Amino acid sequence: MDEVLLGPIVHRGHAIECRINAEHPEKFTPSAGRITAFHPPGGTGVRVDTAAYTEGVIPPYYDSLIAKLIVRAKDRNEAISRMSRALEMFIVEGIYTTIPLHRKILADPDFRAGKTDTGFIERFLAKNGRPH
Repeated sequence: MDEVLLGPIVHRGHAIECRINAEHPEKFTPSAGRITAFHPPGGTGVRVDTAAYTEGVIPPYYDSLIAKLIVRAKDRNEAISRMSRALEMFIVEGIYTTIPLHRKILADPDFRAGKTDTGFIERFLAKNGRPH
């Protein structure tokens, strides 16, 4: 098979994804139930992949994923700002979601400084209180 040379990888922007789950943001317990209000964010560089809607029901039997919230921006700082704004705009009522947890992570100084690795969440939870 012939080798294909594609050239150097050029970075063009930064993206962040938050998985919005039907879970208690501190205990990580499932939060099945009826969604009484659902207003996803929008705007430049914001994408929401979801099938959720107001009056939709999150059953206790399946994956707790409600939506994938994705933002794209010119650099990491702008992406963090854009995601923070999108999380503030995202309204899901009637059940608990991981939105408050994502807000805290994005506000964390270590996260903002890019000091993340596979142990980040463990350190974050130790610093901010472990789930009960």
